[in-house]
Amino acid sequence: MIRIADMDVVFAPGTPDENIALRRVNLKLDPGDFLTVIGSNGAGKTTLYNAIAGTVQTAGGRIFIRENRPGGGPAGERDITREAEYKRARYIGRIFQNPLLGTAGRMTLADNMMLCHKKGYRGLKISLTKSMRDRFREHLRSLGMGLENRLNDNVELFSGGQRQALTLLMTVMSKPSLLLLDEHTAALDPRNAEMIMDMTLRFAKDYSLTVMMITHNMAQALEFGNRLLMMDRGEIIMDINAEEKSKLSASGIVQRFRDIKKRELDNDEMLLG
Repeated sequence: MIRIADMDVVFAPGTPDENIALRRVNLKLDPGDFLTVIGSNGAGKTTLYNAIAGTVQTAGGRIFIRENRPGGGPAGERDITREAEYKRARYIGRIFQNPLLGTAGRMTLADNMMLCHKKGYRGLKISLTKSMRDRFREHLRSLGMGLENRLNDNVELFSGGQRQALTLLMTVMSKPSLLLLDEHTAALDPRNAEMIMDMTLRFAKDYSLTVMMITHNMAQALEFGNRLLMMDRGEIIMDINAEEKSKLSASGIVQRFRDIKKRELDNDEMLLG
């Protein structure tokens, strides 16, 4: 679960280049929500992700998250507004458009899996044992790519689709409280993109993940998830639930957007008199 209250992000504040990238953003996701996020370039989608992940600092507002606890213990709401990015990475997973960013290419597959495994053991030295290799193979077998037989191969030898699938697997293995998908299929060919989306849905269900997915693919936005968010000029202008979304088409969303912009224009004209 994540809750964002009155969040602002301002770049170059107090200068001629000041840019209000996010304005009073309010958003709440319940456990298990799958939110698709759409909007034109510059709408604030990636800035929203960066603010949640801690890559950029907020100028106002608060960010709260309910952290998954090992063994299913009690989990309280945690204020992460001023928490460093590396600390948030313990419970926020993020996958980028570039399939090369989520793995270390010059390390073996086994070593990449080991790095993922160590996230749950802060301050302890963990050795790669035979039983651990067997567990890694079991996880990799779920991808259906034969990677369970390539633990000693460097990851740079894998295809883009294989690396993105591996990134997805390693991210969900750490059981994040929130999974941020930043156009994670956009750089793949249609076959691999479909494969990664199928895996995403399967893992989201199997690991009971809360997911936010940015996409420029309107068909994906309509097909996947139980909520649809549209951003424009740093603001959330639509938050559509599953029932509403099931009745919408791409043209229907475009028409809603036009209606909103027309009302804004009419209001501006009224204020100008």
